[in-house]
Amino acid sequence: MKLANTAHTTRSWRIHEIAVDFELEDVWALGTPGGPGDFPKLIEQFASGNFPDGAPAIVRALWSLRWKLGALFQLDKRDSGLDTRVGSLRDRLPEDLRDTPTGPDEEWLPFTPVYRLDDEFAAELANRTMHGVLHLARIEDGPGCYRGQLAVLVKPNGRFGRAYMGFIKPFRYLFVYPALMRMIEREWKARS
Repeated sequence: MKLANTAHTTRSWRIHEIAVDFELEDVWALGTPGGPGDFPKLIEQFASGNFPDGAPAIVRALWSLRWKLGALFQLDKRDSGLDTRVGSLRDRLPEDLRDTPTGPDEEWLPFTPVYRLDDEFAAELANRTMHGVLHLARIEDGPGCYRGQLAVLVKPNGRFGRAYMGFIKPFRYLFVYPALMRMIEREWKARS
């Protein structure tokens, strides 16, 4: 379920001090009920999830189209990503976060883990259109009841990046995010 941005901005997440020049694009409640100790399972699920392969055909088609357009317009060339066009957010980490683990051993491509705490995880991605952050958190949703929360932060790359992000937004809201949220909930139930 999509949440108001304040569901993210009113919490004292460490990402606020690291990605100060990023825009909050989306905040989502994840259908992942459980206890406070379930956060490692949530991170592992994201790293090893079945997206987009397990998504509906329309989402798989959009995902495939995105990568084909990326190849055609050279959106994802190595020189347009992390540590080339933009520096990694790991370079901005305050002293107390520099030695934190960055996440599970699973492959996170196309994302690169930035940091991991007991209730917060961030991974980043950069290409010609933007520098983005996937922020996962485990929050108390009632006495003793916890759930996951996903926030997406972006820093568009110029006019082209801003136009591209605006162009894909309806597709993300109509097709990609609903399918992703259903898949997260389904996989969470299957793992529990």
